[in-house]
Amino acid sequence: MTQQQKKAGLFSIPVIVAALGYFVDIYDLLLFSIIRVKSLRSLGLTDAMIDTEGKFIISIQMYGLLLGGILWGMMGDKKGRLSVLFGSIVLYSLANIANGFVVNVNQYALARFIAGVGLAGELGAGITLVSELVSKEARGKATSIVAGVGLLGAVAAYFVAHSFEWMAAGDASGIGWAARVMAQHYDWRICYFIGGALGLMLLLLRVSVFESGMYQNMQHAHVQKGNFLMFFNNSKRFKRYMLAICVGLPTWYVIGVLITFSKEFAERFGIKDPVDPGKGVMLAYVAISVGDLLIGFMSHWLRSRKKALYIFYACTVVSIVLFFMQQGGTATTMYAICMFMGFATGFWALFVTMAAEHFGTNLRATAATTIPNMVRGSLPLILLLFTGLQPSFSYINAAAITGVVVMAISITAVILTEETFGKDLNFMEE
Repeated sequence: MTQQQKKAGLFSIPVIVAALGYFVDIYDLLLFSIIRVKSLRSLGLTDAMIDTEGKFIISIQMYGLLLGGILWGMMGDKKGRLSVLFGSIVLYSLANIANGFVVNVNQYALARFIAGVGLAGELGAGITLVSELVSKEARGKATSIVAGVGLLGAVAAYFVAHSFEWMAAGDASGIGWAARVMAQHYDWRICYFIGGALGLMLLLLRVSVFESGMYQNMQHAHVQKGNFLMFFNNSKRFKRYMLAICVGLPTWYVIGVLITFSKEFAERFGIKDPVDPGKGVMLAYVAISVGDLLIGFMSHWLRSRKKALYIFYACTVVSIVLFFMQQGGTATTMYAICMFMGFATGFWALFVTMAAEHFGTNLRATAATTIPNMVRGSLPLILLLFTGLQPSFSYINAAAITGVVVMAISITAVILTEETFGKDLNFMEE
């Protein structure tokens, strides 16, 4: 291991490139939630179909993330962290470019599935690499910087999408007739083209990143590397794995259900002003970025991952309760609560860092890549519970009950999980 690898700092090239990679990842991942209504309406779907087909497409995307998490995670431990960073970005960049050409729901779902497979590798490999290159004292802060910068990709996606609306409306002087016509007819498609182009540009930066010294030292060790089945052949390891997954569930309940479908909730709450779910996602991710930066430094000050999580979980519960108390509210209130929920669930970086810290070098990339994507992949199950409750309960009550179930599981998981602050990561799984 070189001195450079031993002493990678908070603002070293690997941290910066991982942050920018996650920025592009989040841009592409959240773009569908932001332009769901507009893009599906342009394909000829009614409002009712936009709701049902929107759930179908986002579920398909999450299945892609689930599959990709396993494939890229195993490759990260078998072939190296950098192989995942290069391969995944090529796949999701090309898939997003293809997404700009779809003409029906099935093509849309296929494009999002392939993009999901590609997007699955970015965060886990980046967090694993940063965790192994940065000192254990600075690890939490470095991964928070990665997530804090990366999550602003959702904000960029929102403003890119809405800039084309502005151009299409013809309010911008000097943009030209051709640009206005393009914006009117291709606005949401161009958003996907931009996402693909950003990914391909990121490949140029990746050339400057060096491989983890821990991974290189592990290459000649006589241990299994990237064997996904190892999470299931040992009871203690299986418990660590399942608890790590359950810790992250609230984030995708909030983003995937409450905020993505905030338009539908607003109508049932009696909010008269129109609510744009894309704006809700954007505002939530501004706040998530702040939360992710704060929680890394908070866990450092508290010298505990779990204590920081308890604080953010408490905020999450309060924010969800406020969300369901909006009868007769306003769009402004809805957006403010979306921001609060976003800040409260800004523990994604810490959650993924804990996933990396729980497992040895020969399984670390597999764990750090599959665990967040298992959480993302759980969204279809959360939506299934939400939808399944609706024949017996109202739309609002079904969502509230789903939230109670998710939070109960996650709080129990944090209580049972082990503390990983300051843990030495130079070990292997037998």
